[in-house]
Amino acid sequence: MNALASDLVNLPFTLSSSSTDGLFVFSTFGLSSELVLSDEVSSLLTISLDELSELEGSLLFGPAGCGLQAANNIMKTKTLVLLLLFFLITNKGYSQSNNIEIPVSAKGKRELIFKRKNYTLSFNKETNIPNWVAWQLDKKKLTEQVSRKGFNFRPDPDIEKNKAVVTQDYAHSGYDRGHMCPAGDSRWDGQAMMESFYMTNICPQHPNLNGGDWHELEQACRRWALEGRLYIVCGPILYKKGTPQYIGKEHKIRVPEAFFKVILTGVEKGKPRAIGFIYKNTAGNRPLDSYVNSIDQVERITGLDFFSELPDEIENRVEKAFNLKEWK
Repeated sequence: MNALASDLVNLPFTLSSSSTDGLFVFSTFGLSSELVLSDEVSSLLTISLDELSELEGSLLFGPAGCGLQAANNIMKTKTLVLLLLFFLITNKGYSQSNNIEIPVSAKGKRELIFKRKNYTLSFNKETNIPNWVAWQLDKKKLTEQVSRKGFNFRPDPDIEKNKAVVTQDYAHSGYDRGHMCPAGDSRWDGQAMMESFYMTNICPQHPNLNGGDWHELEQACRRWALEGRLYIVCGPILYKKGTPQYIGKEHKIRVPEAFFKVILTGVEKGKPRAIGFIYKNTAGNRPLDSYVNSIDQVERITGLDFFSELPDEIENRVEKAFNLKEWK
């Protein structure tokens, strides 16, 4: 670059490889985004993914334009500029937020946001159940490090003690304590497992649903996660019509009429797809495809905006389509 040093704006960055093939983390000023690099992309740039193990440098902006200055000799500046241009003009890879699974709640929605080790939760103090629970699931999290044995349901320590739902509130109610983020998705870490049993992560769920069709969907998610990272959001559906049902002796807990779950995958591979499910909070034994919905339909019912940090064109496309055959 020919610009004078005094005219330059220097943006330091790091580009480091992830445990997932072709996935790199771009970081600057404490912020990070994930970038997808396929072997196809690297071949066009005449470099290998192994050469990109880690890179530090600076993006330089000045009167003469912009460029990229490497702090080591892993790659030449020319190749780096080509790489950035490739991301800008193609859809082979794109940046994403680390919180892509977090939905946008409707304005005025009462919620307390809790960030746990394995999930993020929006809790409603009026209904004493979550509005939604969101988490990521991949192959690494399916490696069992801790057993479910010895972990018990417990009040959430972030809720005032006299207002926190306790497990006894579900006693003799006819409903199970249904996990939203499952304990089975939390076996990779002791703290994650313990937090999955917080009562803020629980909803009153029909026993047949909790141990049947809903459980089968949780198992399906674990199979799908073996193929790539999942971004999952689930929660209760509360219908406005009719008289709401409550359980609980000490604390009133709203019984949902139904539950939703939405799932996004393929982001790291540059081939995103998504699917939604809606289950009535009743007994049933039906095949998985009887619960399938588009993300758009789930959004209309719940008032939530899912996966809003995807580029608009991609978000609109994946939220309209739903084909369970692509997931089996």
